[in-house]
Amino acid sequence: MSDDLIRKEVEFLSAASRQELLLRWEKLNGSLAPEGLSTSLLRRGVIYDVQARAYGGLSPAHRKALLQIAASKTATPPASMKAGARLVREWNGVAHVVDIVDGGFKYRDKTYASLTAIAKEITGAHWSGPRFFGIKGKAQ
Repeated sequence: MSDDLIRKEVEFLSAASRQELLLRWEKLNGSLAPEGLSTSLLRRGVIYDVQARAYGGLSPAHRKALLQIAASKTATPPASMKAGARLVREWNGVAHVVDIVDGGFKYRDKTYASLTAIAKEITGAHWSGPRFFGIKGKAQ
């Protein structure tokens, strides 16, 4: 596949409907897309697959290393987090970044006392902040 064809395919996929992306995922992977996958991540996955097939994907060594990390329980953030750490959570196609600072959590240039307050700001509903950000245990 030429660079021009890949570029056109990526342009198409960038504007494709969720249904078109689901069909393309199934065609590329031979299986249905995982349930609960956001349209944004679905789109990124399909575009990655198209590019990986054209230009080559991960080396076997990198693939093995990533699979080991994914299976490892040590990949989970520690319950006690220190200033300087950063949390990123995608919500409705938008990446939300929270920096852990002395005295709280910084989100959009405002310091909050808890992750729960930030989760509520993002979603408009009450969530456990640590759970929303994927942290096991109580964050400090």
